[in-house]
Amino acid sequence: MTKRDDIIAGLLSDLKPVRCHALRRRFAFGILPTLGLSLLLMLTVLGLRIDMPDVAMLPVFWIKSSYHALIALAAFLAVYRLSRPDGTEGRFFGWLALIFATMAAVAAIQLKMAAIETYRLLILGSSALHCPLLIFGFAIPVFAGTVWALRGAAPMNLRLTGCVAGIAAGAAGAWVHSWFCTENGMPFALIWYSLGILLSGALGFLAGPRLLRW
Repeated sequence: MTKRDDIIAGLLSDLKPVRCHALRRRFAFGILPTLGLSLLLMLTVLGLRIDMPDVAMLPVFWIKSSYHALIALAAFLAVYRLSRPDGTEGRFFGWLALIFATMAAVAAIQLKMAAIETYRLLILGSSALHCPLLIFGFAIPVFAGTVWALRGAAPMNLRLTGCVAGIAAGAAGAWVHSWFCTENGMPFALIWYSLGILLSGALGFLAGPRLLRW
């Protein structure tokens, strides 16, 4: 037996069978509790929007919430695929473009139907300066949980995986923030919420090679 055979035999002797759906469970354990933590932080620090009983009856609230939820769902599915050595992002960026374009169309329709003097409120609202930062803050726990899940996997493209993980966490953070934010402008959500998601994606892009190295 050669030295190489000895090394292979030694590595194989320590192998243990992996439980069925172990990777799915790891992602669930990494993402769901941290998403709950972000929700708890929002409720504790900021609280639900004060007009929730009324706004819950309006389509604009659910459209805004769905925008972020759909991005998060598409991104988390892409991260799960990327977590395997032979995985790719699939059609994630195509779905992302479609979701963004649909929201842009909704924003354009709202502007077209609104009076010109309300444009500033619909686009800038009253929280444009701190909205992306709050979203980024709510994304951090989810990003940490996603990184933890990925460190138990074997992604190959670390920068791309980190970027998509950041987008997923950012969209989750935006969804959490939407339960506090009182802005009803679709242009506002399209611009400033998306900026918060991009900040989280940039964090993943920059930190992915270091955090996900295996």
